[in-house]
Formats: sequence, C-alpha cells, structure tokens
Amino acid sequence: MDPLIDRAALGVTELLSNVHRHARPDKSCTVELELLVDRLTVSVRDHDPRLPVVPDAVDAPDIAPLATCGRGLAMVAAMSESWGARPDGDNGKVVWFTLPAPSVALRQPAHARRRTAEQPAPRITEVRPAPSPVAAAPRPVAARAAAAAPAPARSAVPG
Repeated sequence: MDPLIDRAALGVTELLSNVHRHARPDKSCTVELELLVDRLTVSVRDHDPRLPVVPDAVDAPDIAPLATCGRGLAMVAAMSESWGARPDGDNGKVVWFTLPAPSVALRQPAHARRRTAEQPAPRITEVRPAPSPVAAAPRPVAARAAAAAPAPARSAVPG
C-alpha cells in the first residue's frame, strides 16, 4: 500500500500546486479520494472553469531543462494509470488521476511489522491474577471476649 500512498501524495501535491498557482477567482478547492478494489481515483475540484493544458515539448521549446515549474501535469501523467480534466458546471472544473491498487493478497495490516534476525519474535507470557484473599466473616464482639481467657489478677503488695 505504501507505493500507492506515495504516488497519490505526489499527484495531490502537484494538483494542489496548480490550484494555488493558476486558479481564479479564488484558491479554494476540494480533494476527493475514491478507493475501489482495483484502483484509487483522486480528484481535485476548484472554481476556475479553465481546463489545464499540458505544454508539449514541441509546442513549448522555451521550457528550460532545469525549470522548476511547468512539469506538474506531465509528472501526474507519467506516474498515473490515467488522468484528465472535465468541466464542473459553469463555475469550475475537476482534475483527476487514477492509480492501480495493489491486489488484496499482497496487502498487510498497517500494524504488522516485519521481523529481522536481530528482532526476535516477542514472547508471550501468561499472567494470572493473584487469588483474592477470602475475608473471614467478623465474629460478634461477645464471642471474641469469651474466647480470650482473662489473665489472672496480680497484686503489687506481697502477701
């Protein structure tokens, strides 16, 4: 699942950068993720009705090889299974891309960690609760007094 997450994050970053750089009249947008059994579809909806145009190397020879902008949609196209843009009513558009989802048989739970030879399997120790002491029923005060024999009286005066 990690390769899917990394590629989805890259695509979302590129599409959000385009909203920030190009969208008018505002920069608000909505990101939608749809995970199906065989693919992930990521969509970014904004309020600018202008559809994006990917400059072709032949059409835009002035893009320098080391330019830091102008390659976002080309990267989305290169790393995705498919991508596109469509109008969204009169006041906006949706730019989307799809990624193939890994098969269910290859997935591992997020909490499962692989062990190495240096990390032995954890040992399971059974812990039993300590037996609770059985409280004896209190005896009545009269019974306690009768059970204890009185000590003989002694006098401090000899005789």
